[in-house]
Amino acid sequence: MGKFLAGVVIGICVPLVAGYLFVILGGMPVATKGVPLPLERSLARKALHAAMDKEVGKPSPLPADDSNFLAGARVYQAQCAVCHGQVGQPESAIAKGMFPHPPQLLPPKKGVTDDEVGGTYWKVKNGIRLTGMPGYSDSLTDSEMWQVSLLLLHADKLPASVQQILRK
Repeated sequence: MGKFLAGVVIGICVPLVAGYLFVILGGMPVATKGVPLPLERSLARKALHAAMDKEVGKPSPLPADDSNFLAGARVYQAQCAVCHGQVGQPESAIAKGMFPHPPQLLPPKKGVTDDEVGGTYWKVKNGIRLTGMPGYSDSLTDSEMWQVSLLLLHADKLPASVQQILRK
């Protein structure tokens, strides 16, 4: 019994010590050009979806109309474009240097037009840890967060007046 217990303790401690040494000896990729660890993307994606599940299906309290698209475009230009791109513009130096790479959200890229608006709202409101995506709950109003979420949901079919703002 004593050998069995010692084996269990060693079996638990060795991986923990190895992991600790891996981190403190510089094995953990921390640079933006570092390759993700095995399972890192999968675990991060699963954790994100588990956190968002309650709000993903939440409908917008605002209508998907031109006035909300225009307001959302102004928010997008001021807060989002530097990382997530502008219509017809090349990717910014900031976006190129980030890890994980921020998705380009406006056409011709696919963006998040197939995501539920509640999921986009959750990301805007809360941000995504360790990605560079900030949460805007302390700097934007609830209406502004919904407006930019509606804009992104309909990014592939926006009126010309809204597209013009997104090109500036």
